[in-house]
Amino acid sequence: MYVHICGTDLIRDANGQFLVLEDNGRTPSGVSYVLENRAVMKKVFPHLFADIRVKRVEDYPHRLRDALASVAPPAGSRSPCVVVLSPGQFNSAYFEHCFLARHMGVELVFGPDLFVHDDVVYLKTTRGPQRVDVIYRRLTTTSSTPRRSGRTACSGCRDCSARTAPATWTLANAVGTGVADDKAVYPYVEDMIRFYLEEGANPAERADVHLRRPDDLAYSLDHLDELVVKAVNESGGYGMLMGPFQHGRPTGRVRPEDPGQTRATTSPSRS
Repeated sequence: MYVHICGTDLIRDANGQFLVLEDNGRTPSGVSYVLENRAVMKKVFPHLFADIRVKRVEDYPHRLRDALASVAPPAGSRSPCVVVLSPGQFNSAYFEHCFLARHMGVELVFGPDLFVHDDVVYLKTTRGPQRVDVIYRRLTTTSSTPRRSGRTACSGCRDCSARTAPATWTLANAVGTGVADDKAVYPYVEDMIRFYLEEGANPAERADVHLRRPDDLAYSLDHLDELVVKAVNESGGYGMLMGPFQHGRPTGRVRPEDPGQTRATTSPSRS
């Protein structure tokens, strides 16, 4: 198993049908805002939840902890030790790292807190080294190895990536899982479904176009007001343009400087 935690963005089209907007398989984030928003909504509009029987989401941290513990290597009689690995307070999702660690009842750790000895990962504690069974990785692949970058020093665990020993600990999600949600891969999903599953793709899925292709580029420029354009090397909402309008004003025709580094997705109204 490589993708232990997957974040799938669902939307509704004009007919009310659910569509998959995108998948997040490297370091999916945002669930903490769902939980906090639900807590506020229940206080402000309690009658809504009593009348329409909305499914509860408060148990997500417990489900997440159980899911992570279930993929731990055999630990004998002791309970599996799960930690949340964060790059630090300057990360945009640091609030969520703290939130999940606190509600799961596990340790929030940084790279220097962990070390490898005899192919086993340990956590430095005031009581001495503690063996770690599952590392919930909440940092990017580029910061999974020790480095120094600006204010974040050594955000990755020393030797954790270079001396991976699957028999002694589990890294969730595995390094390299970003290929599963890479935006440049999306235009080829239908071809992959046909090749690997020998079946046709769901016709309700929204179509992707890659601006490296001349025909796709020409189509995108002619229908820019109906498309969502994203940079393939960005994530978390960065590098995204939704149509030709920004803050209610037209931005004019957009021509990417490097067509090979962008892709377009048809909007929900067209899917």
